[in-house]
Amino acid sequence: MSSKYSLRALLLPLAAVAFVAGCASNSPSSNDKIEQALELDTVNSVDQYILGATDVVRVSVWRNEDLSISVPVRPDGKISVPLVGDVQATGRTPEDLADDIESSLSGFIREPQVSVVVTNMGSYEYMDRVRVTGAVESPVSVPHQAGMTVLDMFLSAGGATPFAAPNNAMLYRPLNSEVVAIPVRLDDILEKGDISTNYSLRPGDILAVPERNF
Repeated sequence: MSSKYSLRALLLPLAAVAFVAGCASNSPSSNDKIEQALELDTVNSVDQYILGATDVVRVSVWRNEDLSISVPVRPDGKISVPLVGDVQATGRTPEDLADDIESSLSGFIREPQVSVVVTNMGSYEYMDRVRVTGAVESPVSVPHQAGMTVLDMFLSAGGATPFAAPNNAMLYRPLNSEVVAIPVRLDDILEKGDISTNYSLRPGDILAVPERNF
């Protein structure tokens, strides 16, 4: 797993914020893109955990306790491992990192068996969030939890301001290298009980509630 992939994952929520803030129109994405975005997993926060700076990992080498360490990922993206030295951690899964350390240790010990466990997921604090912005009483950014819906986030933001157009709301969801705009009809959810657009949320989602056109 490349560090480029990790950087893209980190920047996508920021790109979504910029996209929402600078969007001159409130146009939804194509039906095909919306379908793809809505098919993404909303129960699990991530498909694979990608290591980042400030994470803390426990590197365990079987039958070699002297080589086993608990260490934070440094700002330069590396960790220091006994005998091996500096190893790139940022942008990799724990499994990838363990395989790399095993390969490096094989020059010093016979058939090393290495496991890497994340004990503190500091780097995921801002990636694992959902946000509400626009014409709401209190724009918020909160950690994602399985089961969260559009309505949950809207209510947590205190509902709409008097100048809002809730039925023109958009849910912006990162999909690969782009952001998909999904229409949400908040008035219909609240006033009519129509929950067809009360979508489950996933990390990185932004619910934007626009103001009315006077």
